[in-house]
This record gives sequence, structure tokens and C-alpha cells, in this order.
Amino acid sequence: MNADLILYNIGQLVTSRELENFEGSSMENIEILRKAYVAVRDGNFIKIGTGELPKHLIGLNTQMIDVRGKVVTPGLIDSNTHLVHAGSREDELALKVNSMTYMDILESGGGVLNTVKDTRSASINELIIKAKKSLDRMLSFGVTTIESKSGYGLNLDTEKKQLEINKILKTFHSIDIVSTFMGAHAVPEEFKDNSAAYTDEVIKMISEIREKELAEFCDVFCEDGVFSLEECRKILTESKNAGLRIKIHADKIKPSGGAELAGELNAVSASQLMAISDEGIRALAEGSVIANLLPGTSFYLRKEYAPARKMIDLGVQLTLSTHYNPVSCPTENLQLIMQIAASHMKMSPKEVFKAVTINAAKVVGREGICGSIEPGKRADMVVFDASNIDFILYHFGINHAESVYKKGQLVYKK
Repeated sequence: MNADLILYNIGQLVTSRELENFEGSSMENIEILRKAYVAVRDGNFIKIGTGELPKHLIGLNTQMIDVRGKVVTPGLIDSNTHLVHAGSREDELALKVNSMTYMDILESGGGVLNTVKDTRSASINELIIKAKKSLDRMLSFGVTTIESKSGYGLNLDTEKKQLEINKILKTFHSIDIVSTFMGAHAVPEEFKDNSAAYTDEVIKMISEIREKELAEFCDVFCEDGVFSLEECRKILTESKNAGLRIKIHADKIKPSGGAELAGELNAVSASQLMAISDEGIRALAEGSVIANLLPGTSFYLRKEYAPARKMIDLGVQLTLSTHYNPVSCPTENLQLIMQIAASHMKMSPKEVFKAVTINAAKVVGREGICGSIEPGKRADMVVFDASNIDFILYHFGINHAESVYKKGQLVYKK
């Protein structure tokens, strides 16, 4: 069978396939081939290998790309973003510089609640234009799939609006978007000091979100001053019963028991986790919950980083994501997040790339079609202008992505 596209003379091909009988840390268990090639037909990988390129793959119409010894990886996956929102929060930067905490800003009516006001009043057109601009930036950094959470509506109409915009964006943008309902992101002004009543309101939203197929996942923010452990349990249990897969934001400021709840309910992932306890780490490991770490949030808020090395040592699988949002991590640059994880969380290059490829695919429920380069999977891939993955993490603050392919089609070139 002739290929439509062949990339050859690859210096390092990060397939992100997990190898059988691998000895060592499971977070380092990804395959890297040298002097390799990949062949694509009808938008899917059909063959990968090393050494001499099989002649039967080359046809009259095969596009041949010599990548000249550079790195090729699966398309990166940003598994935690708040893509659809209005406004920005640069006016709060001075407050952070003057040591006002995230919770102080929230309690004063800023942060999430300011963005809620902006998002409720924004038109669908305005939200689409802003989100597309961010998607274009993400694509330029090598991202081909993202998760997009709601959570800046905090009422049914605006939560639905955010999730419906995800559907619209998917019809014309190269990046695939997986939707998560996060009505339990904060308590809105109209339910101030009554999170229990708003919890009941979120539970009412779930059935319509599910009925209209607006989301695949439900997420909650379990933290003092936001939603209690029992409120989160109610929302997540109702979500599971409705057929949504579940996630949790937890242990951001202090141990809240959120990681333990994630393990108890077999959540797909738990994120934030900067203040996770040892018991919480064990609960994630025992419940096979993936820890979705957000080093950009720690960097921007000047908070402790999540204990990645301890989690890895205790058998927890990790992902890394931008958590792109206007309040606590206003960046679409996943490569920068990877670089911070390597330098400040002491993650190895293999661990970092596993976290943004095959592990991230598991967090968004797409591991069967993307996240690794192997025959039968969708041909999403990035060519990096580097000879090895170490250089991508070492030379920080720039964009190393030279070209990005989606389903075998070139969708970005520097």
C-alpha cells in the first residue's frame, strides 16, 4: 500500500507507545526511535520504522518530507483548559504583586466572578473570535487536541453557551476539542454564602447537559471557600449516574480530601494538587487516577509546585497542562509548561513527553485514536526544530514547533 505522506530522516521519533516488560519508572515508559520514518495514508499512521525506508510505501503521489534529523512527536494534548471565556484579568496583576492571595481576590468579587460577569454578557460571536485566537496560538505550539471546560457561566444558559461554542469551534478548527462541564467552578453572586443551594442547582444542570450531549466529563473545584467534600461527592455521583466521566480540582491551597475523593470515586483525573497529602497521593495510585499537574499556575501565582517526584515514586501517572484561563494561568504555551515541569518539578524529558501525549490522551478519553504514533491511530504529529527532546526542554521560552500535522495534513508551518 502506497503512503500519502512519509516523514523520513527523523533524528528522534517519540512514538509514546508503552513498551511491554519495561524495567524502570512507568512514567518513563515511552518508546523513542532513532533514524526513523513514519508513513501516513487516509489520515492515519500505517507504518513506522527505523533504517531503510520500504520502497513499497512510496508511490507516484506520495509526499516525501525529509525532516533532516529533527524530532517528531505525537500531536501534543492540552488536557486542562478554560478556552471559552470573555475578558481578561490583567488589572489583578498588581494585586498579586502586592501579595494579595487568589482566595482574597475571589472573596473580594474578583477572579472567577469577574470573568463570569464578562462571559455572561458576551455574545456567541465575541466568544468564538476570542477562543479561535487562543486555538491558533495553541496549534502553533504543537497542540492538536485539548480539553475545554465550562465554568465561567455558573448558570445553565451560559454554561450551555460555553459548551455549544466548543461544538461550533470543532466544525472549523484543526484542533480537536473535548468538552467538560464545570458548573461547580465557583459559587456565583446570586448564591453568595449558600454553596449548598448552588450545589443543588448544578445537579439540576447535569441532566440537560447530558441530554443535549454537550459534555463528556464533569469537573468540580473541591476547596475551602468553594465546594466542600460532600458537595463535590453529590455532584460527581450524580454526574456518574448520568453517564458523565468525572474529574476533580483539589488540594490547591491546603489538603482538602479531594484527592482521596477522586480515588474513592475512580475519577479519571485530579488536578491542581499543589498541597496534596501523602494519603491523597496513595489514594490516586490505588484508584488509578491520573494526576493532572499545572506548573504554570504555581509559577503565575507563586505557589508551591505539586510534588511530582513523590507522585511518580508512589506509582501515580501524571499529565501536564496549561490550565489556560484568565485568572490563574493566562498562557496557551504548553511548551513553556513542559519546560517549567522539567526545571522546577524535576521531571525527566521522557516523563514530560509522556505527560503531554499518551497520558493526556487518557485524560481526555482519546487514547484509542491519538496520543501515540502507531499504525491505525490518527496522524497527528509535530516536527520540532531540535535534534533531541532534551533540547526542547533545555532551551526554554521559545517555540520549537516547526510544523504541525493533523490527520496527515499540514496545518501549521513556522
